[in-house]
Amino acid sequence: MANPTRRFATGGYTFVQRLSTEVKLAPLQLQQEDSLYRRLSKLGRKEGTVASTINEYIREGRAVRKFELDLCVKELRKYKKYHQALEIMEWMEAQKFNFAHKDYAMRLDLIGKARGLAAAENYFSGLSPSAKAPCTYGALLNCYCKVKMTDKALDLFSKMVEGNMIRRALPFNNLMSLYMKLGQPEKVAILAEEMKKRNIKPDTFTYNLLMNSRSCLNDIEGVERVFEEMKQEDEKQCNWTSYSNLAVLYNRSGHREKAVMALKNLEKVMNLKDRDAYHFLISLYAGLSDLHNVHRIWKSLKSSLRVVTNMSYLTMLRALSNLNDISGMKKCYEEWRSVCPSYDVRLPQVAIGAYLAHDMLGEAVSVLQDALEGSNGPFFRAWEKFMIFFLKKHQIKQALQFMEIATSEASNNGWRPKSDTIDIFLNYFKEEGDVNSAEEFYKFMKRINCVDSHVYESLLQTYVAAGRTVSDMRERIEGDGVEISNELEDLLASRDNCKKNPVLSFISKILPRGL
Repeated sequence: MANPTRRFATGGYTFVQRLSTEVKLAPLQLQQEDSLYRRLSKLGRKEGTVASTINEYIREGRAVRKFELDLCVKELRKYKKYHQALEIMEWMEAQKFNFAHKDYAMRLDLIGKARGLAAAENYFSGLSPSAKAPCTYGALLNCYCKVKMTDKALDLFSKMVEGNMIRRALPFNNLMSLYMKLGQPEKVAILAEEMKKRNIKPDTFTYNLLMNSRSCLNDIEGVERVFEEMKQEDEKQCNWTSYSNLAVLYNRSGHREKAVMALKNLEKVMNLKDRDAYHFLISLYAGLSDLHNVHRIWKSLKSSLRVVTNMSYLTMLRALSNLNDISGMKKCYEEWRSVCPSYDVRLPQVAIGAYLAHDMLGEAVSVLQDALEGSNGPFFRAWEKFMIFFLKKHQIKQALQFMEIATSEASNNGWRPKSDTIDIFLNYFKEEGDVNSAEEFYKFMKRINCVDSHVYESLLQTYVAAGRTVSDMRERIEGDGVEISNELEDLLASRDNCKKNPVLSFISKILPRGL
């Protein structure tokens, strides 16, 4: 068991214990699978830990083959652990493993996700001419489309066309996805026509994008035409993902009965061993507020699959939370805790959010304490849920204590509170004229380099609401390197005028707070 006292030097664990004086938890009994993937999946984002873990594994006399590492990369990428997946590929290249074109493309994709577009471009530029194959060009195109770099994406796409590199649907799919993100669904059909001219066969994802574009144009009949075309062109393309997409689009446009029928068809065509299909069914039935079928599909999943994964439990917990089935969620969470092979902090975060939404503070604290004892985190989403809960209760002291815990843990993680969370704090300070709490909050924001003109504007407004002045505010703003906006300049000027004029100063004190 991790030492929570060491990890939470700010007193976070002690604070949680005070919130839960009556809760006593049994020690965790975690099953450990001694595989390389299991070891790698537990690692955080600290540089060098992947290489040292693989090297240690080898020193124990175990063989490490490329296909095994490829599988680790694939799984880590699936769960968005891009930094760890990238470090595996860097270790492989350093050890002179033979790389195919697809390996270079995978590494480029991971660099883009883990380190940004500039790093991906540099990697592509440094590849040998022989490694600059259609798949590596395609990986860079995907990077451009992900970050909505339209000009660069179109330029690269043109080069791929000129080099006769486009023989499959994927590059077209990337551009279609880009136009959907840009709110230009009408351009998707144009690209589909271009594909036909080039005799490039659409795949399932192409058809799904076409359906989505028609839905965004409020053309539900067009959605149905695309679906029928897909069935006629190639029945194999019409798999469970097509029916799930159709169900989403029907539900979005208010055609509930058609959405239910699409889900029934999904169940008919899906492979009973396909875990993702079950996950989509649970989520989609939850979106239709159909609790009965959520439980029915969950029961079917558990009877059909030998292992129920953390992801399956997470999907079910989210569905039950969204449907306000607290008793069902509690049962599901306790079942997961009794069988979970590895701890996944996302599950307690869902449970905490659901309990707090129903004012079940004791249950939420119990889950949090269990999470602190069972995992190294990170717990930032959980901290934030508690902050918002206490703010809504006007219990600012507790909310600030959770912010103190979060900011003290954020130095190695880069965490920042959501803008909505910051606004809830700032609005509370202004409404209450609570200068002391506002200054404490400022201190925490400065700790994580999150002080900007918005924070200072609110701080000044809080001083005004409290009828108080502060002499060194301009110097503080300049010292923090914050640009003084027009709004901030006006507040500083009104504060200075109020401070110079004793009559205005007196008036500010007798005015109701917030005026």
